Amino acid sequence: MARLENTFDASRAIRLPSGKGDRPVVFEVFLGPGFDCLEAAAITETLNIANQVAARDLCQWRFVSDKPGLVAGSNGLLVRAEPAINNHDLSDVMIVIGGKSGSGMGWLGRLRQMQRKALTVILFSDAATAYIRSTKTPTGRVTTHWRDAAKLKETGYHPNLTETLSESSDGIITAAGAGATAELIIGLISPMLDAPQVAELGNRLLLPLIRKSDAEQPKDIADNKGLFDHRVTQAIKLMEETISEPMSMANLTREVGVSTRQLERVFRIVFDQSPARFYKQLRTKRARAMIEETLLPLADVAVATGFGSCNTMCQAVKDEYGVTPSKMRARKDVSLLKFA
Repeated sequence: MARLENTFDASRAIRLPSGKGDRPVVFEVFLGPGFDCLEAAAITETLNIANQVAARDLCQWRFVSDKPGLVAGSNGLLVRAEPAINNHDLSDVMIVIGGKSGSGMGWLGRLRQMQRKALTVILFSDAATAYIRSTKTPTGRVTTHWRDAAKLKETGYHPNLTETLSESSDGIITAAGAGATAELIIGLISPMLDAPQVAELGNRLLLPLIRKSDAEQPKDIADNKGLFDHRVTQAIKLMEETISEPMSMANLTREVGVSTRQLERVFRIVFDQSPARFYKQLRTKRARAMIEETLLPLADVAVATGFGSCNTMCQAVKDEYGVTPSKMRARKDVSLLKFA
């Protein structure tokens, strides 16, 4: 099943009906011409599968637009949308999809209506970007797709802008959208599901890992200079192959065919850290995966990841992730949104 990253209780950060009673939670998906078809499909399919996993109508959804009728998406997908009438028939959650419709700002009036009633609003990608530009200096942290975040940072002063998957401020969730859309929807409804149901939902969507909301977005492939430097590629390959029996830096550089100073300089440029630190992070990540996904004794995990003792591994995991291995295993609740 899909592995779940550790977070705190999402229900403290967003406002949703419990979903435990007779009435399902109603989502309205606001779209316009040129909407992002990937985000639309990810939202509805995730909610649909959640209903199947829960074996009840946990969620309902409908499409609304300031231009109702048949609306064409970015790849030609046609969706029939209901009219979004001012101060009428507001849903529990409003989701604004990216693409051209998100940047059009036709949804802003309805967003304000939802905000006045303390109802949750989610803005994906282009819609999040348009909101950040319109509000100039939001009171809380905001985010958008990394491609737009880079542009915003270059063209204006946005001190609260991050490059995490999602942020929440004043009842408005801004998010990267795109391929991370399903993970945010899972995080939003996870308080209404049991932990095995959340894992099964991710499993049916073929998600190997359901990332927490404060995870960093992947960057542009061109930003990873290591892909174009054979020395870094070879060094990382050797590190990954020797996690259980770590090589000394002297032996590793000898295998790569460079001096220790050369490899240190390249790693500083590419990863802003030393090769030794990068090596330790690889082993710590492997340890975390084994702690969460297996029932191996912690001593065996320490041996498998090249740490000298169980105590050394436990300290490395705690330093990296802020939680001890024993607490990682003891976790029983699933909360995926980590909004301050």
